[in-house]
Amino acid sequence: MAYGQTGTGKTFTLGRLGEEDTADRGIMVRAMEDILADISSEQDAVTVSYLQLYMETVQDLLAPEKDNIPIVEDPKTGDVSLPGVTLYEVRDQRSFVELLQIGEANRFAANTKLNTESSRSHAILLVNVRKTVRPKQERELAALNENVTNLQLSKGHRIPTIRRSKLIIVDLAGSERVDKSGSEGHTLEEAKFINLSLTALGKCINALAENSPHVPIRDSKLTRLLRDSFGGTARTSLIVTIGPSPQHRGETTSTILFGQRAMRVENMMKLREEFDYKSLCRKLETDLDRLVAENERQNQAVLDAEEEMEQKIQEAQQSVTEAEKKLATTLELFCGEFWKCFSMLFSSLSKNNGAEHEQHLEMAAERFRFQKEHAETLHKLEQERALREKLEKELKDNAQNLHAQKEKQMQSEKAKHQKELEDFKQRHQQELIDLTKRLEVEHSQRDSLERKLVEVEHLVKQKGKIELGGQEQIMFLTNQCKELSRLKEKAEKELQEFRSKTTLATKKLKEENASLSKENKTLQHDLEESLKQKKALEHEVKNVKQQLFKLNFEADETRKSRDKEPTRTLIGSDSPLLNSHKPMNMRDSLNGQRASIAKLFEEVGLQKILSLLDSEDMGVRVHAVKVVANLAAEEANQEKIVEAGGMDSLLSLLQTSEDETIQRVAAGAIANLAMNETNQELIMAQGGIRLLARTANQAEDPQTLRMVAGAIANLCGNDKLQGRLREEGGIKALLGMVRSRHPDVLAQIARGLANFAKCESRGVTEGCRKERSLLIDDGALPWIISNANSESSPVRRHIELALCHLAQHEVNAKDLVAAGALWELLRISEECSREDIRNLAKRTLTASPTFQSELRKVHLGHG
Repeated sequence: MAYGQTGTGKTFTLGRLGEEDTADRGIMVRAMEDILADISSEQDAVTVSYLQLYMETVQDLLAPEKDNIPIVEDPKTGDVSLPGVTLYEVRDQRSFVELLQIGEANRFAANTKLNTESSRSHAILLVNVRKTVRPKQERELAALNENVTNLQLSKGHRIPTIRRSKLIIVDLAGSERVDKSGSEGHTLEEAKFINLSLTALGKCINALAENSPHVPIRDSKLTRLLRDSFGGTARTSLIVTIGPSPQHRGETTSTILFGQRAMRVENMMKLREEFDYKSLCRKLETDLDRLVAENERQNQAVLDAEEEMEQKIQEAQQSVTEAEKKLATTLELFCGEFWKCFSMLFSSLSKNNGAEHEQHLEMAAERFRFQKEHAETLHKLEQERALREKLEKELKDNAQNLHAQKEKQMQSEKAKHQKELEDFKQRHQQELIDLTKRLEVEHSQRDSLERKLVEVEHLVKQKGKIELGGQEQIMFLTNQCKELSRLKEKAEKELQEFRSKTTLATKKLKEENASLSKENKTLQHDLEESLKQKKALEHEVKNVKQQLFKLNFEADETRKSRDKEPTRTLIGSDSPLLNSHKPMNMRDSLNGQRASIAKLFEEVGLQKILSLLDSEDMGVRVHAVKVVANLAAEEANQEKIVEAGGMDSLLSLLQTSEDETIQRVAAGAIANLAMNETNQELIMAQGGIRLLARTANQAEDPQTLRMVAGAIANLCGNDKLQGRLREEGGIKALLGMVRSRHPDVLAQIARGLANFAKCESRGVTEGCRKERSLLIDDGALPWIISNANSESSPVRRHIELALCHLAQHEVNAKDLVAAGALWELLRISEECSREDIRNLAKRTLTASPTFQSELRKVHLGHG
């Protein structure tokens, strides 16, 4: 990037083509020469785009019709792209120079007092390089990337590694003063946009040099395009150009100061490498096609060989048959000639001895010739027999192969049939079990019927016995009648005596009636007194309601000016957290509100306030729970509230109430009570974390989620409750509330994770904990890393603290490195605004062998 006053040689330094003298070539031409010399035209690719930023619009210098190209940012990676920009693939230096000529011809320039051809736009050359890493380079990179060796396929199919790089060369338009350049009209408008974008660039450089938490990248399209060039992942070089004239001393000084500030910006360069799965896929598809063709060719060759073998076998069988026939014919001829010669020999014994000798020689010659033919025939027959045996052996081998194939097919079919048989057997067994159960049921029914039959028989026998004993019962009843008559006479006597006693009792009843009348009058008087007391109580409840409404009205008046407090919650309306740094008038108002609540607490009593939580009037219930929450904000009242059953009432409201205001305020009250360790154990024992988790899953209001997150965050700070908190869904509930994206909710979530990580770190230090962090097991690490550099200061501070505590346990180191937390720890150790967190990050990096090993791999040290 070239920066400086107009007319000081920025375009000359960067964009000079050097057509007349090669020594005058600019950085663009020289850089492309260097790139083309280091790539392979067959495996690598270089694409070029040439743009200009003119009056805050991105225009394509190689396609002037594209004059308003949008800038798109990837929300996940943050990479900047320009859809629709022209991409030209460069193969040689000549084509690149021609592209530069086209771009320079389309660039805006104007004549000013300082420069006859002053650039009125920022020119940006984008060079994208796609390079295949050589095997030697892959071995060197294996030390930096252990996964490379694990992702290789079989020998001959190594996954190609692609390195992607982007070179950006920026020829900035010169900063100028209107009084010196003499710009006016449209040129003046161009100068305004140029100075505006350069000012935005200067603000970004200043913010990065001062380690400011906010970098105003979005103030200009220029800074959005160059976000990777400063404070990003690029290796950046800055050229500052100045003029020798004394009248431009001020511009020269500001340019040099800009360069000094830019030197303080630190970038962390990263290699962008990926595996070229497309080329590997194409190679594998080619190999697959070749292997398929080879397989088909071999199969066809086998078929042809089998056909040829069958033909040879048939020919051999024919030749063997013919040879056998020929041998049989030859033997017959030989035998006939032999017997003929033998008979002639005996018949010629009596003839002339000389003639006989001559004839005998001829016969011997003839016999020798036949014997020779017979030997040749036997030899041919042996050869044909050997050929036949060879062909039969080959045929036997082929038959064995076919038999083996058939055997495998039969085994597969047998396995299939066996599986079907097993399925049928299982179904049959299931049916047998069902029938057995039905049979047992029928047996039980039969047994019950048999028992009933026995009982009936028993009853019949008893009935017979009863009939036999009927006469005896008649005699017995006669005796009883006589006895009853005697008793009747005795009863009449006793009745007379009772009547006399009744007369006396009547007199006593009259006397008791008079006394009861007196008691009734007394009870009526007591009832009237109770009614009066009830009316007094109703009047008192009415006064309490009025005081509640008055207190909530006062709280609503102060709601708009209250800030958040990290631990205490004062509920007067819908805003829960207060900051200790308030204006004096609002502090007086809050003190007055607390005094009013204390006065109500003294006058009415805690039990009556808690009883209003069960009121059928929704408004009374809402105001009552707000008063209880405000009382819980004072430590002096917390023990009284818990002893009076306030904790049970709040948890019951959280479970049963469907009103979101009551849920929000009840959660805030529970968050205040959760500041006490004893109350924390009580909340966990009564299932409070499950109720808070359920509320977090159902609620959508950010204030309600903030209250719930604050309560869970306070519980996360208890070492004894970590296991139960995680088992009952506390960590999952915190991570689920991330969906709100509200900064206050995120701050409470970050505080809870920091408290949890701090307790785990303390357990590791004390030797009570050795396993991996529960936060990592529940999937909190990706969110922690993604928000480690959040723009919200509370979120960032808590996340940085949580990350440092997680990194103190060596068991977590590999997971942190795999998730990219090492670079965040490096950033925290250098850029964190709090010195204690910065020192903690440095100690953690120094003490961890895993982190030190990773840093050495990338040639970084941290001691």
